Amino acid sequence: MALHGGDIYKINREKGLEILDYSSNINPLGIPNSFKKALIEGIKDLERYPDTEYVELREAIARYNGCNVENIVVGNGATEVLFLYMKALKMKKVMIVAPTFAEYERASKVNGKEIFFFSYEKNFELDEEKLLKKADETDIVVLCNPNNPTGKFQPLDKIERIAKALEEKGKKLFIDEAFIEFIEDWESKTANLLKRKNIFILRALTKFFAIPGVRLGYGICYDDELLRRIEEIREPWSVNGVAEIAGKTMIFDKDYIERGRAWIKVEKKWFYDELLKIEEIEPIKTEINFILIKLLKAKAPIIRKKMIEKGVLIRDASNFRYLDDSYIRLAIKDRERNNKVLKLLKEVVESERVCDSR
Repeated sequence: MALHGGDIYKINREKGLEILDYSSNINPLGIPNSFKKALIEGIKDLERYPDTEYVELREAIARYNGCNVENIVVGNGATEVLFLYMKALKMKKVMIVAPTFAEYERASKVNGKEIFFFSYEKNFELDEEKLLKKADETDIVVLCNPNNPTGKFQPLDKIERIAKALEEKGKKLFIDEAFIEFIEDWESKTANLLKRKNIFILRALTKFFAIPGVRLGYGICYDDELLRRIEEIREPWSVNGVAEIAGKTMIFDKDYIERGRAWIKVEKKWFYDELLKIEEIEPIKTEINFILIKLLKAKAPIIRKKMIEKGVLIRDASNFRYLDDSYIRLAIKDRERNNKVLKLLKEVVESERVCDSR
């Protein structure tokens, strides 16, 4: 299985048709019109190299997050920023809270870190007391919040307690907030409000603003020494001119942002409630734009294969650490497509039940 699940390009080639991709967690509103317009108007800027310090882009991102330009580092997608962080920190022991995004482990390994894993409790709840006790064995704690693939979000007061306790132990907290814009009133819940020196926050414009093909991510950091080391090892011009235009434009598109918030607030609840009506599956309540589902009898690879045959690609979540082949993950998109996928999933799950009873 591919590290990040479904390979839509490979499947489209093999099947010779367009597959509905429910393995990818992207805002169904699509690319903001403000970006399309800005790209056309700024097309001539692509004849020049980008600013190696990305001052205007970083100023825009800083304004969006209520911090200073000096606190922002940008990269060719959030993954590049993650790798820069792991390379810049000389600390050797990393504890990853899992199940979660696979690149944390890969970035740690590539940069010679010793890796430990800490699992969520029942219903994917985070036990902070156990986490802090286990953190005595490590230097860096990596936490995805909101978490991929569980859709769970840790409240700010819990994050603050964890960060403070880690700081007292001389340890770092890396928080991936790539999906935070899907959280209701996220501006009052982000770890950025804490402005702690031992916290590094990773963000991506990929998910909420629907531009995975553009590649733009950034980090927020209040540790001057760490920022200096990242700047020393960062490759010049890793963020291209198209991504720079996107970053300076989309984050201030109030109409797009409000429409995105209205959509996810309604659709995630509706989608979850509809999934509850399907027998022999157990949806995990989500706070963002995808939902983890436990199959009570069927196996994820079989359900994935049958859904592909019906024209839908879903995420077999069995390659996430601590998950087995009873888990799948679905994106949440617009009502029309969600209805179609729900109908097909119900058919597939029920057909498996009939097969098992023979």
